[in-house]
Amino acid sequence: MYNVSNIFDQILNRSIGEIVGTDFTLSIPSANILENEDNFQIILAAPGLDKSDFQINVEKNQLIVSADKQNPALAAGAVVKRKEFNFSNFKRNFTLPENVDIDRIKAEYNEGILTLTLTKKEVKNDDVRNIIIE
Repeated sequence: MYNVSNIFDQILNRSIGEIVGTDFTLSIPSANILENEDNFQIILAAPGLDKSDFQINVEKNQLIVSADKQNPALAAGAVVKRKEFNFSNFKRNFTLPENVDIDRIKAEYNEGILTLTLTKKEVKNDDVRNIIIE
């Protein structure tokens, strides 16, 4: 006779890789975006990385955050019996509003959390012209 709780326990305690038959894991860090009076903050959960693993760029109106971390090599003769996590590359793009001062973007990485602070600037709308109807 089958023990139903044992069957559920076996299913729920398996990784996605075991269920679908692969060790491929897609890892894109979750982000929170906050707006304050003086700035925006983008907070990414990216544990297990080092500051040197990140690359942060601005291209046109896109903030691009990426990371590259290689999985550690196995010791000679070691055999993986269970693999539940991998380090993988990721890339996140965030569209910047026009009131962000791209020269004052700051980044901090502490205890697995990457915090990007985007200082706001005043936007001058010099392109607005009043057109008189004749």
